[in-house]
Amino acid sequence: MATMIVSHRTGHTPVDTLDFVKVTEVAALAASRWMGRGERNTADGAAVEAMRDALSEMEISGRVVIGEGERDEAPMLYIGEELGRGAYEVDIAVDPVEGTNLVANGLPNSIAVMAIAERGGLLHAPDSYMQKLAVGPKAAAYVHIDAKVSDNLAAVANALERPINDVTVVILDRPRHKDLIAAVRSTGARIKLISDGDVDAAIATAVEGTGIHVAMGIGGAPEGVLAAAALKCLGGGFMGRLKPRNEDEAQRARAMGFGDLDRVLGIEDLAMGDNIVFAATGITDGDLVRGVRFFGNNARTHSIVMHSLAGTLRFIETVHRLGALPPRL
Repeated sequence: MATMIVSHRTGHTPVDTLDFVKVTEVAALAASRWMGRGERNTADGAAVEAMRDALSEMEISGRVVIGEGERDEAPMLYIGEELGRGAYEVDIAVDPVEGTNLVANGLPNSIAVMAIAERGGLLHAPDSYMQKLAVGPKAAAYVHIDAKVSDNLAAVANALERPINDVTVVILDRPRHKDLIAAVRSTGARIKLISDGDVDAAIATAVEGTGIHVAMGIGGAPEGVLAAAALKCLGGGFMGRLKPRNEDEAQRARAMGFGDLDRVLGIEDLAMGDNIVFAATGITDGDLVRGVRFFGNNARTHSIVMHSLAGTLRFIETVHRLGALPPRL
């Protein structure tokens, strides 16, 4: 059995890490019903409710420290929400639909995602932007967010023992990344531009066979915490720096304890806990996991789950018998 360790504060029975996969599975199943229907908030709301119901049934005393929805005025698992039946004290970071636009438009790389750590193990990041740099384990020691793009990509190429034109960089397709894209192209590295969903891209840098080697650029700060939690489990590298879009966001960050907004945040700043579980289930097909497939009255999901202490990475394929229970009379 794969378990989280017993909490030193509560002494309660460990929680099976595979139970957390069930949470992302139900969220993915709920959201996938709305794929391609152009209703991003409806898909998000379905996933939120499914995830909330599943977490509420678990033997945990969970507190949401990274929620979703405030920036997009969408349904939310709100910051500070308490979930579970009690017992094991955990902090929870969630994004029931990472890539709501991707689901609404039937595009790839949308996932249902969550990270869980012992209480105090995940940073409560402000709802702001963050400059990010993510790489896999082999390159983690050789890159820095303040280094030149060319130097970082050369370091990744050397660490991976491949020419730089065989290095693939994922960047969000945004006007703010015009100079970054030009800098990457000048090195000869390949670029994969994505419309949404940079958590999946960051994790893919640390998983063999995805064809993704670096993720960089500016995206959401809460998503940075989720990515850092996963990369900590995988031994990858992640650095971030807050990039508030206006003075209101800057003031909010300072009120939350971020005195130096220019400070470089490493994995240990974002995911402080030693005992972290990360789980994600594909909603639409992507680089990391496949999307939900319906056949007959069944559905197949593809998930990833990892545990920092155990050092494990599991890909889980599950068939859900949607009509297994008889109808209620």
